[in-house]
Amino acid sequence: MARMNKSQGGIYKNGQEPDDLDYWSSQFPIDRLNALEEIRQEYNTWKYGSEPRLQRVYRVIKRKGELTTTKLS
Repeated sequence: MARMNKSQGGIYKNGQEPDDLDYWSSQFPIDRLNALEEIRQEYNTWKYGSEPRLQRVYRVIKRKGELTTTKLS
């Protein structure tokens, strides 16, 4: 089965793809980080349906004779 390499526009047979390590080693570090961030966002969208957000944190505080709950954000 042939696989399409969209970045270079080539079609390769299974087992004849160019070496990914050579490609990524030739890229600037910022380009590698940008690609990693794009993959992370695509995964989160696929897994969770949207970008995950931070959860709210609550802390229970005991005072003399009373119990209160405060919201931390």
